[in-house]
Amino acid sequence: MVAAAWGVAAALAAAVAADSVARAGKTIRYAAYGSNLHPGRLTRRVPSARWLGSASVPDMTLRFHKRGKDGSGKCNVVAGDGEVHVAVYEFEIAEKPLLDGIEGLGRGYEAASLAVTGFGTCFTYTAADTHINETLDPFGWYKQLVLIGCEFNGFPGSYVEEIRAVGHVLDPQADRREENLRLAKEIASSDKAVQRTGNRMAL
Repeated sequence: MVAAAWGVAAALAAAVAADSVARAGKTIRYAAYGSNLHPGRLTRRVPSARWLGSASVPDMTLRFHKRGKDGSGKCNVVAGDGEVHVAVYEFEIAEKPLLDGIEGLGRGYEAASLAVTGFGTCFTYTAADTHINETLDPFGWYKQLVLIGCEFNGFPGSYVEEIRAVGHVLDPQADRREENLRLAKEIASSDKAVQRTGNRMAL
């Protein structure tokens, strides 16, 4: 009986190890810092996305100066004296082209890597020099999505207040504005139902 029990335990351990190896070869880790911070937003774009946790990355600054295709300011991270807080996700590599297309990889955003303590190397997006405009402000709904993500991830109050203080403008396209405001409201109301499976880690 003991030998049989050990055999079952060994088989289970081997199965878990094999699954981990398989996932490692088929998934990728992504560090979100803007409107994709909340899983309720990202999973609408990348269905397999799984929230792992959050962390702070030193010597970086969050800006809203990336020119989006709608003409408003979107988030970007640049070298700086502060720190940027990120949410780390894992999803299937096969779905990465979905996010690349939505974010505009090669059309304003470029691929980048971030070393995030506790999570390893994660990919992210940073603004191309050709799409940086320091005079831009984000639309109100966009900033709201960022703030909802910050609150979900438990980012420091001072960091959240800095984002809250960023100026914003009204999206002149009413349909787009109302659609995204509804999304923000839906995501915020679903927070209690979201099960967090990771731990916050600070560098």
